[in-house]
Amino acid sequence: MKTDRRTFLTGAGAMAATAVAGSAHAQDIIRDLILSPKRGSWNDQFDARASEGGKVATNLPIFSPETVSYVEQAISQYMGIQGQGGWPMVPATKKLRLGVVDPDVDMLRRRLMISGDLSSSAGISPAFDSYVDAAVKRFQARHGLPEDGVMGAHTYAAMNVSASVRLGQLETNLVRLRSMSGFLGDRYVMVNIPAAQIEAVENGRVVSRHTAIVGKIDRQTPILNSQINEVIVNPYWNAPESIVRKDIIPLMRKNPNYLKDNFIRILGPGGVEVDPMTIDWNTEEAAKLHFRQDPGKINAMASVKINFPNPHAVYMHDTPQQSLFNNLMRFDSSGCVRVQNVRDLVTWLLRDTPGWDRQRFEQTIKTGESTPVALSTPVPVYFTYISAWSTGDRVVHFRDDIYGRDGVEELMLSSAL
Repeated sequence: MKTDRRTFLTGAGAMAATAVAGSAHAQDIIRDLILSPKRGSWNDQFDARASEGGKVATNLPIFSPETVSYVEQAISQYMGIQGQGGWPMVPATKKLRLGVVDPDVDMLRRRLMISGDLSSSAGISPAFDSYVDAAVKRFQARHGLPEDGVMGAHTYAAMNVSASVRLGQLETNLVRLRSMSGFLGDRYVMVNIPAAQIEAVENGRVVSRHTAIVGKIDRQTPILNSQINEVIVNPYWNAPESIVRKDIIPLMRKNPNYLKDNFIRILGPGGVEVDPMTIDWNTEEAAKLHFRQDPGKINAMASVKINFPNPHAVYMHDTPQQSLFNNLMRFDSSGCVRVQNVRDLVTWLLRDTPGWDRQRFEQTIKTGESTPVALSTPVPVYFTYISAWSTGDRVVHFRDDIYGRDGVEELMLSSAL
C-alpha cells in the first residue's frame, strides 16, 4: 500500500538525522531510502521544481521573433558556461537510472546543474533520486530523446557534447532563425528536418505538432519554401526514377511478383499498361517507364498526399508503416515527408475550403477513389534545417546535425552510434 506524503517525509527526516550522527553509515541510509518499497511516490509535485529553467513544452513556434530573442539569451548563457570551463564529461559506462547509488551520479548532477536541468538546491550526492530522474527527463526532452530517465547511449552522447560546440551550434542556427523571423503567413506549416517534426502555426502559435519521417542521409529532404495548394485523397503513387533504379529494379530481380503483390502497374507511352514479364530486369530498361501504385491501404502514401509546387518533386503524405513514427531515428524516406496524424493536419489545411469538413474527408477515404482537392486558400510551407533553438529561459533545444550542415562532426551523433 502506498505510503502517504507526510509519513514518507517524516521517515526521510529521521533517516537524515541518523546520517548526520554517523557519516560511515550515510551511504547505506541513502541507499535504503531510495530502494525502500515504502518510500512513497518519486513523482510527487516537488519534482516539477527540480530544474532552474522554464517548462520544455510550449506552443511558441520555432520561427518567431521570441525564439530569436531566446536564442540570443542562450548564447550569452553558454558563453558564460564556456568561460567558466564548460561542464564535466559524464562517464558513459553504466545505465544509470532511478534508484541507483553510484559515484558517477555526482558528476551527472554537476552536469545537469550547469545546463539548468537540475536545481542547485538538489545538492551533490551519489543517489539517482527523483530530482535527478526529473532532470534527466527534462534534458532528454530538450534533445528530442525518449523521456525515460535512463542514461543510455544516446543520452550520454548528447550530454557529452562540449559546451563550446553547443555554443557554436546556437550561433550557426541563430543566423538561420533570423532569416525566417519575419511574417510567414497567418497560417503556415513548418517542417524541421533535423528534429523530424512538423509545426502547424496559426496567429503566431503552434496549433498542432506532428512527428515526421524525413529523408535518409543519402536521399536528403531539401530546404524549400512553397505553398500547399492541393490535397489528394486516396492518391496514386507515382514512383520517381530514382526509386525505380535504386529500389524497384533490384527488388524485381529478387522477386518477379513484387509489382503484382504491391498493386504497382507499369505504364508505357500513351498510358498503355506494360506486362512486367516482357521487361528485361537485368538492364535499366524499366527506368524509362512509368510506375504507378493503385490507391489502397498498402499504397506508399496510404490515405492522403499533400502537394505544393517545388523543383524537387517532393511532397508530404500518410504512410502504411505507422510503426516507423516510434523510431528514435526517423530519417528513412527518399526525400518526401511522412506525417503522423496526417488526417488532423489535412483537416486543418482544408478548414477554409468549402464542403471539406472532417466528415466528408473521412467518407472520401472510405470510397477508395482518388480525389484531388484544391485548397481555396493556399497555405505556406517551409522545409527548414534548425538543429538548435530556445523557447524560454534555460530551455535550449538541440538535435543531431543529421545531414552535417552545421559543419562540426561531433554533432552528427546518430551516425556514430
